[in-house]
Amino acid sequence: MIAIFWFLIVAASALFAQNRSGEPIPPMPKLLSQREQADIREQWLKKRLGSLLLPMMKRHGIEMWIVVNEEFHTDPVTPHITPMVPIVGRRDLFVFIDQGERIERVAVVRYAEERLKNHYTMLRPARDKFNETIKKLVDDRRPKTIALNFGGTRGQQSGLTYDGYKFLADALGPDNEKKFVSAANLLTEFFDTRLPEELEHYRTAVLATDVITRRAFSNEVITPGKTTAGDVRWWMIQQLNDLGVDTWFQPDLRIQRQATTTGTTGQFLSTANESDIIHVDFGLNYMGLSTDWQKHAYILKPSETDAPAGLKAALKNTNRLQDIIFTIAHPGMTGTAVYEAAMAECKKQNINCMIYSHPLGTHGHGLGPSIDFRGNIGGGVNKILNGSYMSIELNTSTEVPEWNNQRITIMAEDDAHMTDAGYKWFRPRQTEFYLIR
Repeated sequence: MIAIFWFLIVAASALFAQNRSGEPIPPMPKLLSQREQADIREQWLKKRLGSLLLPMMKRHGIEMWIVVNEEFHTDPVTPHITPMVPIVGRRDLFVFIDQGERIERVAVVRYAEERLKNHYTMLRPARDKFNETIKKLVDDRRPKTIALNFGGTRGQQSGLTYDGYKFLADALGPDNEKKFVSAANLLTEFFDTRLPEELEHYRTAVLATDVITRRAFSNEVITPGKTTAGDVRWWMIQQLNDLGVDTWFQPDLRIQRQATTTGTTGQFLSTANESDIIHVDFGLNYMGLSTDWQKHAYILKPSETDAPAGLKAALKNTNRLQDIIFTIAHPGMTGTAVYEAAMAECKKQNINCMIYSHPLGTHGHGLGPSIDFRGNIGGGVNKILNGSYMSIELNTSTEVPEWNNQRITIMAEDDAHMTDAGYKWFRPRQTEFYLIR
């Protein structure tokens, strides 16, 4: 994210940001305590490891999967295969074995943890017996394939370090090393598969994201002539801290304004004045799930009560693009197929746009079927899973008559989930500018 300082130099007002005219900012939802979160997430983990993982391993031809977690270098997978507790051993192994009709789960660890025992058979070998223990475990099961977290194109798929690989190769021997395969495709399905039980908790996370964003783009936070982009950014980060959650990227704030010279652009300038558009990109982490959110506000002139018609038309074009994607996308389609059909429809409707929507859930930039101009490189070859979450991220560019036909870009990012009937929003999308006087 790019940090750009700006100052709001406008007349004072107590007007709060709105999604629709007259709509108050919703109250902040009550979030669960750490213990409540841990209890619920353990139930999710029990279902994922107990009933979902084995069929996934079979679909990807994997008989054994080993996750290596190292102290101060947590594998991105580890928080999603263990209870909500720190894993702190010098090197801990989590082993999953296809035993035909059941999955065997073994944790080879240095320290006992009560909640870990709920999900794994625990082995705690002495330090000098660690290699011997893992070799015996593998040799006794005689898997044809041993999947490891390497070989993917994304960080979530590539958590195994060089030293971790070397440890396994040395401990298991050359015959077992020949069985090593990439777990990348398994991880794509594992991370892109959402549980029905997660839905309402994720809706709470999106609501919290919405509330913080609306408050940030209001006079509660913005003092005309004094507030900087850094002030707003730090206010948002402090809200996360106060709620007991965190973020996966710092809030990104940007500005578009009418150019002082016809034919030039004023996007993302360092200072903001009345009649400027301000934009934020923001997300948070809660219950092991990540949100992603982009919204716009308009700074009113003293004589204005609403954004100019041209700006409102530009926002409407972005809403039209969202509608097009929602009309097209259904379970089982590839991200690339949705993208190509959406762009063809935009061409018919003369909408100048870009689409770069991505999966989310366990990670803000998740694994799965991106609906993206980068095509299969961005994951477009993958099929959209029913129940999966998608960040509908995109923009349209529109000429604004009130700005001497200057072209402006309206970016939107709203979180949605796939159903039998297509995508559904977690929260109402933005259809009107947040207004600040």
